[in-house]
Amino acid sequence: MIVDLPDTTVSHIARSLVNVREEGGAVALGRVLTLVIVTTNGLPEEAIEAANDASREHPMRVIVLATDVEGPAKLDAQIRVGGDAGASEVIVLRAAGAAASSEQGLVTGLLLPDAPVVAWWPNHPPTQPAQSPIGQIAQRRITDASTKPFSADRLSTLRPSYQPGDTDLAWTRLTHWREQLAAVLDQPPYEAITAIEVVGAGTSPSTGLLAAWLRLKLDAPVTWRYSPPNEWTHGIQFVRLVRAGGDVVLRRNNDIDATLTQPGQPSHDIVLPRRSLRECLAEELRRLDPDVLYGRVITEGWKLLGPATT
Repeated sequence: MIVDLPDTTVSHIARSLVNVREEGGAVALGRVLTLVIVTTNGLPEEAIEAANDASREHPMRVIVLATDVEGPAKLDAQIRVGGDAGASEVIVLRAAGAAASSEQGLVTGLLLPDAPVVAWWPNHPPTQPAQSPIGQIAQRRITDASTKPFSADRLSTLRPSYQPGDTDLAWTRLTHWREQLAAVLDQPPYEAITAIEVVGAGTSPSTGLLAAWLRLKLDAPVTWRYSPPNEWTHGIQFVRLVRAGGDVVLRRNNDIDATLTQPGQPSHDIVLPRRSLRECLAEELRRLDPDVLYGRVITEGWKLLGPATT
């Protein structure tokens, strides 16, 4: 069910949401959090779909705030429940002009009472998410360094602005890579890692985060670089761990699998699928406490890591 509310107010939206639930039989029981999706560049339907999918694991209220400071003051809204909202209820707010000047005021009256708030900027995040109007009321703040604005030094800007509760989906996309590499290191021979090489596409900030994680955890020199832009692949391409007895190499073959090569063992293919936006978002919503490891990687690990080589 979709209900459009043109030229409305926050109080009218709240009353309409109650009426929609009563008329349609939808209930708000079991909602565990409020997810606020903040955008200044139109309606992020891909992000809304990902939130709807993730809501089947984390029932929640989704508030989509799309602002445009230009034009006359106006607030349009849309309520989506039932099949149009997964296991969540979605409130879309389109604010323009003076009506867009107070982001906090637009969402505060629509938050679930006594429930955590998670803020997500699918693109164009604020320079300091924790200090932004929505970030100040959120326990967790999610950005994505792989989205607009694209910048070679995007990761560098995350370090000085980091506050506990911040995370980035470029880090979440590394979960499978970290699991595979940790599994390798848990097996004999338990030789020290003397050098590390990480290579990824220039559009993949996850490359730098993986290099920073390995530098922090293994305390070994790391060489990392971005591959030429004309190569077919995107994301991380391979990791090499140098040991006295031979190198360990994990190399991606395609979007689904990779090849693991270890000394004294035959090479074998392993499943290493690229993670969808829905999977990454659902993982971040499983924890509402600060991601301490990400905080250490983006601050300590990034500081230890040298610049990318050419």
